[in-house]
Amino acid sequence: MSVATVDFFTMPAVVTAEQLSKTFRVKVRDPGLKGALRALLRPRYREVHAVRDVTFRIDPGEIVAFLGPNGAGKTTTLKMLTGLLYPTAGQVRVADFVPWTGGPAFKRRIALVLGNRQQLVWDLPPEETFLLNRAIYDIPERAYRERLAELVSLLELGDVLQKPVRQLSLGERMKCELTASLLHSPPLLFLDEPTLGLDVTAQDAIRRFLIEYRSRHNATVLLTSHYMQDVTALASRVLMINRGRLLYDGALEALVARIARTKRIELVLGGTDGNRVTADALAVFGEVKAFHFPNAVLEVRREDAPATSARLLAALPVADLSIEDPPIEEVIRHAFAQGFEEADA
Repeated sequence: MSVATVDFFTMPAVVTAEQLSKTFRVKVRDPGLKGALRALLRPRYREVHAVRDVTFRIDPGEIVAFLGPNGAGKTTTLKMLTGLLYPTAGQVRVADFVPWTGGPAFKRRIALVLGNRQQLVWDLPPEETFLLNRAIYDIPERAYRERLAELVSLLELGDVLQKPVRQLSLGERMKCELTASLLHSPPLLFLDEPTLGLDVTAQDAIRRFLIEYRSRHNATVLLTSHYMQDVTALASRVLMINRGRLLYDGALEALVARIARTKRIELVLGGTDGNRVTADALAVFGEVKAFHFPNAVLEVRREDAPATSARLLAALPVADLSIEDPPIEEVIRHAFAQGFEEADA
């Protein structure tokens, strides 16, 4: 897969990364006491290329999903974009700043939320952390109260502000983490697994909030997630990274059309003869992915889906029929598999 060529100078962007790379020097240690002594007296090192020549841009108001398996380079890239890590090579500009030299002015323009890290104080109510962040960002009292009221309303947090953090559910804690990170109204959000470990209801609440926040503040969002529901609900564009290299940058629909060579035909069988239909009879039309009368799922080549649907309607007692793309999780897995093959070629 190829990455689209980007002209960095045609229009202003919120985020630009050009040939961004990060290499870590890691000590190599053999097992056992002998290995420990050797590592102490004659240390050896190897280089780990976490990110390699990554280039992309994000325009104002976009919600972009950053996808990749564990260890692909997503979090390392986010940390470079937010100034927590300095790149080995390449250039970055974020919110009109170079992240490592932007200082407090830059930090007021961004928010970084890590789903597996907590800024809330465990034994204190969330509002104590909110007040601390108000002091850190020097938010005027009136603005603080207005922003807090807006966030509490959007995230439905009215009942939890005075409870100790240790008494809150995981979903409530993540909502409070978002509130603490957004009190200074940043126009740029970096979200690393914001729905990690949450139940379905809490995940949906976070997604609705992010859509509403973007709408109200014209915010730009770059998020990583292993939940494809986050991607389909929030992002129309995806960046795919693996082994530190950017494999794809484009629309989610274009990725599905490019990678998914098949369509799924979902059937509901009916009529007096419906119970006579067998899996073998369905296999004549395509690969049977699932069959439990009266429901069946067939997979056929993308270009054959219309004709196969017409044949099914003519030959079988079909009460309902729909044509869908394969599950997005399968498309993403296949996309990474293609990237592996190209990298090894």
